[in-house]
Amino acid sequence: MTATTTNAFDLQRIQKIRKWALGLALLVAVALAFVSASPWIKQPFSEGVESFGLGAIIISIVGRAWCSLYIGGRKKAEVVAMGPYSISRNPLYVFSYFGAFGVGAQTGSVTMGLLFVLIAVAVFHFTIQREEAWLTAEFGPTYTAYTARTPRCGPDLSKWRDEAELTVKPQFFLVTLRDGLVFLLAVPIFESIDWA
Repeated sequence: MTATTTNAFDLQRIQKIRKWALGLALLVAVALAFVSASPWIKQPFSEGVESFGLGAIIISIVGRAWCSLYIGGRKKAEVVAMGPYSISRNPLYVFSYFGAFGVGAQTGSVTMGLLFVLIAVAVFHFTIQREEAWLTAEFGPTYTAYTARTPRCGPDLSKWRDEAELTVKPQFFLVTLRDGLVFLLAVPIFESIDWA
């Protein structure tokens, strides 16, 4: 097994662990929502938080899909440094933070929204570190130069650069879109908890 093959396998393993950790954290958070009801349930403030959260989920889905137009199918082949990746090294995760807040906000509680963000930040922190180690090993000085000019999460809008054209692989776009749509499941799940 070559170093590149081993590195690619490690990256797949990291992604699988990240997804399991997020799934487990979501289950714990849903359980917490069952035992802790917001004092604002069915109040205008609570409904406003839920609506704001739905907006955050939509931003997350659209933002993640936008990022996949740039990185879909290229992540293991090159350092992607254009579009959203020119202003943040991890824009997919940044948009996932919006989704995490939106999911938690479906409880009607800003506190739960922030708790979901903290869980996502904790899980992604370790994922980002491992991905950065993989990218450094795989792309060396090219990736090191990218890290020097681009913030980890950012974004730094002054660094925006774009491509004249993009080659899009629809499979990756659709997978990212599907994964993002999962955030919307929070709406019926937490509505059913409200009515339980």
